[in-house]
Amino acid sequence: MSPARKNPRVGRPPKESQDKSEKGENILNAAEELFALKGYDGVTLRAVATQANVDVALINYYFGSKNQLFDTVFARRAQILNQDRLIALKSAQEISAPQPADVEQIITAFLQPLKMAQESDDSGWKNYCALLAYVNNSAVWGPQLMGKHYNDLVDIFIEALREALPGTDDANLYWCYHYMSGAMSLTFANTGRIDKMSKGTCRSDDFKAAYDRMIPFIAAGFRQVCV
Repeated sequence: MSPARKNPRVGRPPKESQDKSEKGENILNAAEELFALKGYDGVTLRAVATQANVDVALINYYFGSKNQLFDTVFARRAQILNQDRLIALKSAQEISAPQPADVEQIITAFLQPLKMAQESDDSGWKNYCALLAYVNNSAVWGPQLMGKHYNDLVDIFIEALREALPGTDDANLYWCYHYMSGAMSLTFANTGRIDKMSKGTCRSDDFKAAYDRMIPFIAAGFRQVCV
């Protein structure tokens, strides 16, 4: 009989570690929901503790200050999105080889993982997408957190766009990316404004309709500007 069979605890995290991991996830989920709803300044650690049903001291112990908690919440799903985007881009490039991936393929690789996240059964993704929109449009948090957790990924996509649109000026590429990022953020914010403007013809929670239109719209913009 193997050692693992003799002792069922072998190879398993200690119960204390499991409990810590579960409590940590509960704290992050609670903080993510509150930050998405109220922004950084509208949330206190005490409110997060109440939402997660833990003591405030436990949040400090696991994550440190409110600023550190905010960074951890933002980074958690950013890592997943970055990985999914890179996988999607690599797949598009392999399909197109030996030619570069085209603009539509690159934009799809950039946007589709977020579409899948929005449609996920994990409601935390909807909270994160709202938080992403908040951070991306903040003069305080945008440069700090977007730069820290997403700029390396953006560099990779810009390089792919250079190959798809040879000879264009880098300023054109970065401005077009900036516009794409803005459109993405407005869609993620899910404010319901388009519902009222269109008198119900469009719904801000209809992400399939949004993305089906956003990809050709943005691709046409890149091609028009990057000539």
